Amino acid sequence: MAMISFTPFSSKQLTTLNWWRSEPQMQAIICDGAVRSGKTFSMSLGYVFWSMIMFDGQQFGIAGKTIGSLRRNVIRPLTGALSTIGMSVIDHRSDNMIEVAFDGVTNYFYLFGGKDESSQDLVQGITLAGFFFDEVALMPESFVNQATARVSVEGGRFWFNCNPAGPYHWFKQQWIDEADQKKALRVHFTMRDNPSLTADVIDRYEHLYSGVFYKRYIQGLWVMADGIIYSNFDETTMVKELPDGAVPDESWVSCDYGTMNATTFALWQHWDNAWYCTDEFYHSGREAGHQRTDAQYADNMEEFYQHNGLDKKSVRIILDPSAKSFRTELRQRGFSTRHARNNVLDGIREMMTLMSNGVMYWSKKCVNTFKEFNSYMWDEKAADRGEDKPIKQNDHAMDRDRYMAEMVIVPRMRHDGFYD
Repeated sequence: MAMISFTPFSSKQLTTLNWWRSEPQMQAIICDGAVRSGKTFSMSLGYVFWSMIMFDGQQFGIAGKTIGSLRRNVIRPLTGALSTIGMSVIDHRSDNMIEVAFDGVTNYFYLFGGKDESSQDLVQGITLAGFFFDEVALMPESFVNQATARVSVEGGRFWFNCNPAGPYHWFKQQWIDEADQKKALRVHFTMRDNPSLTADVIDRYEHLYSGVFYKRYIQGLWVMADGIIYSNFDETTMVKELPDGAVPDESWVSCDYGTMNATTFALWQHWDNAWYCTDEFYHSGREAGHQRTDAQYADNMEEFYQHNGLDKKSVRIILDPSAKSFRTELRQRGFSTRHARNNVLDGIREMMTLMSNGVMYWSKKCVNTFKEFNSYMWDEKAADRGEDKPIKQNDHAMDRDRYMAEMVIVPRMRHDGFYD
């Protein structure tokens, strides 16, 4: 297990380590605020310290949105830190349980994923002495309620951390706004509360986000997503042609499919560390007054490839995950397709980052894309319910381009170390 080196803790990180001593009347701690602010590491370490000092032979819970994200973001650095200071850590992966022993004391930490409503079933029946929720704002209320109900050992406490969401999010209203009534200590973090970050790293992260995501992830504010979604779109800087004579080293086509709704596909070409949307196809059955069949749209794809000199085998299509019949038609014609993921919020955030950092450009041919950039809106009624959702209108080119960002551009940049 990899050992780690420690940077001296900030005052807020020290609070997360020792709050249960200095604030013995408190039953919970809530740490919210900016990304990369050091709250997760210090909280997870403090959680284990508390459990090892206050209990022996007890069971505890640790939850992330998924088991995979929990192991990657919390368990890996945590177990490295515990091993560095001399604790024995045994990972029972088949049981999703971490056994920690030190100085004659042994406790057991069960790992849970709280990604949807069905996740509440995972924690039923277990008795726990404490629970740590990583990124609690991404979890459904039902899971958190079920998990907190399992903490029935005398002296048990709750540990929550998250980046902010909207002001009407259930966790904001029921825990942060009612912190005093629930005897919860709230600690608000910024990136400057993480002493391991240099000024250059902080500056890089501040340029990763824009719009509502900047306010939430950098400023740490619980603000509503409203108005135009891609408020950072700037035609003067983001409408740019592939330079004359440039030879792209890679090409993809991304596609969003509809019957009465629009079907659109776009050609993406990579050159000089940027991706250019050099051409688009767009047809709305509703606006045209007639819908097209899968075969007709496949004919359109054939023409699109021929017009742009593309090879079916080497230029793959990232396809709307709901377009099963269209996928079959394309494959029968020799096209190579890839199934897109539909992580809407993550994809929007990632695409805004790419746009603001000069990674995604659009040709002046993409007139339908520009119309959608200027009319793709957050759903205010959903925001009033504490949910972040776009209105399902003027979103076809937006979904198409988001598939490209999610499936190709961001993974490549992460692999090359340019995107965290």
